Amino acid sequence: MMETTPNRSKGLKSYSGLVLFFIFSFMFFGCVPKKEESLTGKTVTIWHWMTDRDQTFQELARRYEEKTGVRVDFELYAPSDAYSQKVRAAAQGENLPDIFGILAEKRDFSSFVKAGYVSDLTAYMKENNAEWEKKFFPKALAVNEFIEGNSYGVPAGIYGVPVDVMTITMLYNKTLFKELGLDPKRPPATWNDFLAVGEKIKEAKKQGLVSGWGEIWMIDCLASNFAFNIMGKDKFLATLRGEVPYTDPDWIRVLTLFKEMQDSGLLYNGLVSMVNKTAEQIFANERAVFAFNGSWGVNVYDGMNPKLDYGVMLLPRVSDKFPVSVWGGAGSSFMVYNKSKNKDEAIKFLKWLTEKEQQVFLAAQTKNLPANKEAIGNISPIMAQFSLGLEYATHPNTWGFSESSQVTEAFDKGVQSIIIGEKTPEQVAGEAQKIKERELAKKKRL
Repeated sequence: MMETTPNRSKGLKSYSGLVLFFIFSFMFFGCVPKKEESLTGKTVTIWHWMTDRDQTFQELARRYEEKTGVRVDFELYAPSDAYSQKVRAAAQGENLPDIFGILAEKRDFSSFVKAGYVSDLTAYMKENNAEWEKKFFPKALAVNEFIEGNSYGVPAGIYGVPVDVMTITMLYNKTLFKELGLDPKRPPATWNDFLAVGEKIKEAKKQGLVSGWGEIWMIDCLASNFAFNIMGKDKFLATLRGEVPYTDPDWIRVLTLFKEMQDSGLLYNGLVSMVNKTAEQIFANERAVFAFNGSWGVNVYDGMNPKLDYGVMLLPRVSDKFPVSVWGGAGSSFMVYNKSKNKDEAIKFLKWLTEKEQQVFLAAQTKNLPANKEAIGNISPIMAQFSLGLEYATHPNTWGFSESSQVTEAFDKGVQSIIIGEKTPEQVAGEAQKIKERELAKKKRL
């Protein structure tokens, strides 16, 4: 009995504290402003990963709401790896946003389509005599298209909307060209001319070609460009299908080109372990004569060194048998969630976003190439040089076949080994083919 009074006192204090907590909680949370609703009550949610474009996207969203009354929420999730993980998790829980992007190979893209997460936009593209479809560069649209009879088992159609386009090619520093006694208006067009520049670079004790070859997809990009020029697209795709071995003389030649670049003094010291951001900084700081990079670099270089004087050139031609190619097409694309309740509003917004006026604004603000052909006349001279590469563009997402990741990794890491002198082109070709045969055997057993 003696403890009853103190306990009751404690209980009253606890009760009073609890009441005060709820009062203050109500006052605090009641004062937090709620997200404003759009005039129409409609909101389109978009997830993206593009930190350099977020501010521009927000401005475009403001303009769209002012015009239509429909609110557009751009939500940024970066870096890209974190973004991809979020998209995959949301797909599993079937709570994707109205609009999103897929940062993956065509094989992974196809899995999203087959799972029912991505809308087929073909009918919308074909409306009014294909009015929307005709606005885009065909090679940009092709990245988001699955053709009839594709190897992924996806019904033929267009499943994404390109927001901008890109090309990946060679760049050269005009100031350093002059220091080497070279004409900045005449970059090397043939392989032998290219190697000759390497000798000059070595003699002058400068650094040559810089690129993020620690990220092996960039090696894969250049190697496939070489392959298209040496053996042609058909033989290249036959290799992916397993009909031509990597030990073929043409593939040995592709691998040998990397050794020739290293031996001639063309390659920057340490580029096999370098990430592309570092490579971009080196080129921007005028410490490398050449760079292998994408059109997104225009914005990057401008931010690092606005006075950088550089030009764009095609990959030097190795063979006259087949045309030179570059990776190009859609740089960034958006997909519409097939189960979205706002599908129609999402598609209306994407149509508006890809009209000429918005594309011109987006290109000017972000220094990326517009996906809309009508907007290409409003870009800067250096961006125009990058855009010329679209004529020669190819992209893995348009090939209809994908090499296994195990083979690609063996080949690209093999190139790194060739550059640092650990392996010969023949050794790398043999190792890649051995893994290819193993992967083909696995497929047959399935």
